[in-house]
Amino acid sequence: MNRVREALFRFSQLLSRRHKQLVIWMIDVAVAPAAFLLACMFTYAEIWPKTQLVRLAVMFPTLALAGGFASLAFGLPWIKLKTYESFGFGAIAPYAVTVGAVALFMSMAPGLYFPVVGTLAFTLVLFLASMALRLGTLKLYFWSLRLRKPQIRVLVYGAGTTGLQLASALKSHDTIQVVAFIDDDPGLQRERLAGLRIHPSHQIDEIVRNHDISRVIVAMPSLPAPQLARLGRQLQALGLEVQTVPSFGQLLGTEELVDRLTPLSPGYFLGRDRLDNALPNGGEFYSGRVVMVSGAGGSIGSELCRQILQLRPRRLVMFEVSEPTLYAIDHELRELCEQELIDLVPVLGSVTDARQVRMALEDNGVEIVLHAAAYKHVPLVESNPLAGLTNNALGTRTLADACVRAGVERFILVSTDKAVRPTNVMGASKRLAELVVQDLARRSGDTHFAIVRFGNVLGSSGSVIPLFKEQIARGGPITLTHDDVTRFFMTINEAARLVLLAGSYHDDTARSRADVYVLDMGKPVRIRNLAEQLIHAAGYTVRDSQNPDGDIEIKVVGLRPGEKLHEELLIGAGMARTPHPKIMRATEDATGEVSISAALQDLARLAALGDSQGARDLALGLAQGAPSQTVVLTGTAAAVS
Repeated sequence: MNRVREALFRFSQLLSRRHKQLVIWMIDVAVAPAAFLLACMFTYAEIWPKTQLVRLAVMFPTLALAGGFASLAFGLPWIKLKTYESFGFGAIAPYAVTVGAVALFMSMAPGLYFPVVGTLAFTLVLFLASMALRLGTLKLYFWSLRLRKPQIRVLVYGAGTTGLQLASALKSHDTIQVVAFIDDDPGLQRERLAGLRIHPSHQIDEIVRNHDISRVIVAMPSLPAPQLARLGRQLQALGLEVQTVPSFGQLLGTEELVDRLTPLSPGYFLGRDRLDNALPNGGEFYSGRVVMVSGAGGSIGSELCRQILQLRPRRLVMFEVSEPTLYAIDHELRELCEQELIDLVPVLGSVTDARQVRMALEDNGVEIVLHAAAYKHVPLVESNPLAGLTNNALGTRTLADACVRAGVERFILVSTDKAVRPTNVMGASKRLAELVVQDLARRSGDTHFAIVRFGNVLGSSGSVIPLFKEQIARGGPITLTHDDVTRFFMTINEAARLVLLAGSYHDDTARSRADVYVLDMGKPVRIRNLAEQLIHAAGYTVRDSQNPDGDIEIKVVGLRPGEKLHEELLIGAGMARTPHPKIMRATEDATGEVSISAALQDLARLAALGDSQGARDLALGLAQGAPSQTVVLTGTAAAVS
């Protein structure tokens, strides 16, 4: 048998395209008289005299010529054999009807009588014979061709219209063999479609083992993305390669293939009015000045740079330790700076490097520093306490000291709600940074220090919205640390604008203290509600005990080490008003000069020794055990919601 297949393969390879077309045309020439003979045998042979059969032999060459001319007229030799399985009726039917009409016309001649029913039978036989010969030739060709190519045995998941069209298309593929259909509809199971058996989904494992299946093609374009993702993971767990068929809307470009959450702005989930359009300009403080932003490539730092440029500074110094992010923000802002005649200076360096910091400040004549450089992801800093404490606490001390020596007018620390009574290393490192600023504020004569504290920022790297969107795109589940966990939220745009506005304030009555500004974040947001909003906004439903057929499951995994159930924004008992209703002022007393300086020296020594546990204990002990803070009210106190 293999020799026959090999011979057929070699013969097909020897034939050129023109030779193959000639073979098809010769088939059309020969099949017409053969079909007429069959029609005679089965419809009129019993009553025909034998002498008339001789006369009818005149019709054979005539029908052969008619078949040849009709084949050329309808272009049958130029139609690829692969298309006949799907479009054969439209291609062969005109040919068969034309030759049948010729037979009917000739049967009316004297001595060549042939009944009408016989002519109809001839037309039908001619049609079926032409189709059978073409399909048989195609099957023989693929049978010989598959001898030399490895076969991929495939299951089609979905026995609907798309699955049927896919299986029909794959039948003519020389390396793919469709073995069976899989469908979850009980009404379709155990039936046949396109000659293939339809099996229930629980039999996949058995079918894969028995039939050496290596690939599954999911032909259900209407299946929601989360269910499709879950199905894909289940099939991949069986060691199968999983492919999907897009919908016709996706193929035509009328349906997006990207994440359906893209058009939604983060502010949609705040549950309150956004502040962007309500903020005053406050740009006169930064206009014409030299401003430096540390951490300029981060989420907050880059937005600060964008908004500072709108206030037309004389020079903007972007200080960043990450080369890719610094390149990205420099590339984004470079053209704008050239148009506005603003000097843009990118500086690649770390805030822990005293030499780099000093050169950046002195060489550029910096007047205002916004310190946004920090390691902020709680789990990462918890796993890498030395890096987090060195960068966030010791780096702040290095930068702040350099600002005092360089005579910088204003130093603004971007802080976080996690610095309030911290339970993790990241929060403790930011609290130490606040204590450093408060300590230097009492000892520096010319540099004014301020701290701006706020909660989570929607849309920033590591925030819950990008994480939840990614989990939704994978089909879930969304991982939630606790069912009742809450957080304060603000958009990047409004957070940056409020930081700049707060940085322009100055309390002349508090020369020996750092101004501590707390942004009004509104009411805390329950993270579970946020997750449900994201699921619904994507067009899906929550899968739980009340809705077991939903799309996305929300799975509670437990609080991570050092993570709080609820965050706080204020250390003391209240806040004072400022010129803007969304910015509150709290004046907090820090630890004594000797204790914070000594603590930082100990922290640097532990970091040099690589003592992670010792540095962790020292930071948490100092941040949690600092003397109680006194809140000085200079206006009407605002209760913390």
